[in-house]
Amino acid sequence: MSKTESAYRHGQLKKTGILIVNLGTPDAPTKAALKPYLREFLSDPRVVEIPKPLWWLILNGIILNTRPAQSAKKYASIWTSEGSPLKFHTEKQANLLREYLAQRTETPLMVKYAMRYGNPSITSVLNGMKENGCDRILVIPLYPQYAASSSGTVFDSVFDALKSMRNPPELRIIKHFHDHPGYIAALAGNISAFWDQHGKPEKLVMSFHGVPKRTLDQGDPYHCECLKTGRLLGEALGLPEDRYVVTFQSRFGRAEWLKPYTVEVIEKMGKQQLSRVDVVCPGFVSDCLETLEEIAMEVKQTFLNAGGGEFNYIPALNENENWIQALSGIVLENLQGWMAAPGQAEAEKSRQLALKKGAKN
Repeated sequence: MSKTESAYRHGQLKKTGILIVNLGTPDAPTKAALKPYLREFLSDPRVVEIPKPLWWLILNGIILNTRPAQSAKKYASIWTSEGSPLKFHTEKQANLLREYLAQRTETPLMVKYAMRYGNPSITSVLNGMKENGCDRILVIPLYPQYAASSSGTVFDSVFDALKSMRNPPELRIIKHFHDHPGYIAALAGNISAFWDQHGKPEKLVMSFHGVPKRTLDQGDPYHCECLKTGRLLGEALGLPEDRYVVTFQSRFGRAEWLKPYTVEVIEKMGKQQLSRVDVVCPGFVSDCLETLEEIAMEVKQTFLNAGGGEFNYIPALNENENWIQALSGIVLENLQGWMAAPGQAEAEKSRQLALKKGAKN
């Protein structure tokens, strides 16, 4: 537990903070930067549920000696002048969210972003928010569908950070928003805008990040939440069930993962010589390696090589205005009861009363 926190002040003006959290990214598309990032990510027991001693040998003896170089090439293919797409999109979302909320509430709100793995870390950002007077913090993992290996790891990191605080802030964490009307409407609007410009495909593939099938058997709601998002999105787009399919990507290792696998579905569509397939990734609110490299490059090539016609990846929500509006709505819904914080005059009155009764500051 920390012993160097600032002294408590009576009547201090309360601040409310909003922390949005995304997965994370290496600091650079290099082998040297990928190794510590992958070590942190793959050492999380929620991400890889293999007995620690066995996994330590596999991770340190094989994976960290081979995968960093391979991953660095993939990251280099999507890196931009602004850096990592995941990072700059998340940062822009935080800035837009701050501006949007400022126009809709008189309560001052501190809006920050953090990464579950890499920088800026959840612990460093939470400590900074606390030092700047936030005694109420709403945390929003930017994973629409809850999985223990994604949102669950954010919970762990947040609680670990608070364990080191002598006087932690009040805390609220949003578990999921997979069926939130604003999120579904933003997705549908984003896809519809793309179709207005480019026309419609024969098939829409909704590709979600995969997880091992055993997690479903162990009680993880992720699979069900992905299917619900897909159904609601299909309804919002007015698509019959035979015009879209929900799939799962990013399989790792030999174990069975949630099916159907995106790459296998896309390859089959290519062999059927479909004239056009569009892919959208509703589980990612920011474009990243899994969307820009895996889907827009690798999976696209699989479709074309199999004999398919046109392939389009529909970009993630990123800075879409409807998405920022939806995110603001989710925030405001979850700030109920926190918005009527005392003003400066009331806080000072409280402090003076405390001083009269013998308080030291």
